[in-house]
Amino acid sequence: MLLLTALALTMAVPNDPAPKTSLRGTNPQIDYAGFATLTRDVRALRARRLLGFDAFRAKAAEKGALILDARSADKFAAGHIAGAVNLPLTDFTAEALAEVIGRNRGRAILIYCNNNFSNHRAPVPLKSAPLALNIQTFINLVGYGYANVWELRDVVDFDDPKVGWVKG
Repeated sequence: MLLLTALALTMAVPNDPAPKTSLRGTNPQIDYAGFATLTRDVRALRARRLLGFDAFRAKAAEKGALILDARSADKFAAGHIAGAVNLPLTDFTAEALAEVIGRNRGRAILIYCNNNFSNHRAPVPLKSAPLALNIQTFINLVGYGYANVWELRDVVDFDDPKVGWVKG
C-alpha cells in the first residue's frame, strides 16, 4: 500500500522546471531539481558516515575535528554536547560556514540533532524522523563543499555523564 501511495504522489507532483531568469518564470535562486540530485548523491556517502557513540567521541577527539550543532541558538544555549560549536541550519551560507568551520573543507565535521537523544524534552524535543535535522545538515554541508561529515547514529541519554552534556 505504501508503495502505491508513493507511486501516486510521484505521478501527481509536476516536474520542477529548470530555473529561468524571467520575473514571470521560476525563481533562479531556488533549484529543487538540484537539491533532489544533491540529496540522491549524498545518500551513499551519509550511509558510510554514521558513527556509533563511542566512534563519534573518538572521531571528535581527533586533532582538528569539529562538533557542529545546527540547532537554534536558544536550544544550543539550553544544552549541547561539550565542545560543540553552534551554527543554526537557517544561518548556513558559504561565508558563515567558513567563519565557523574554517577554510579547510577537508576538516572532520561531526553532527548530531534532537533525534539522537532519548530524553524527548527540552532542549531536544523529538522531531519527525524524515525531518530530523541531521539529514538536512548533512546534505547542506556536503552541498557547500564540506564532504568530511560524520553523523552520530545512536540514540543516547543526555543525562548520561559519558555524553558530556553541557546545560545552559
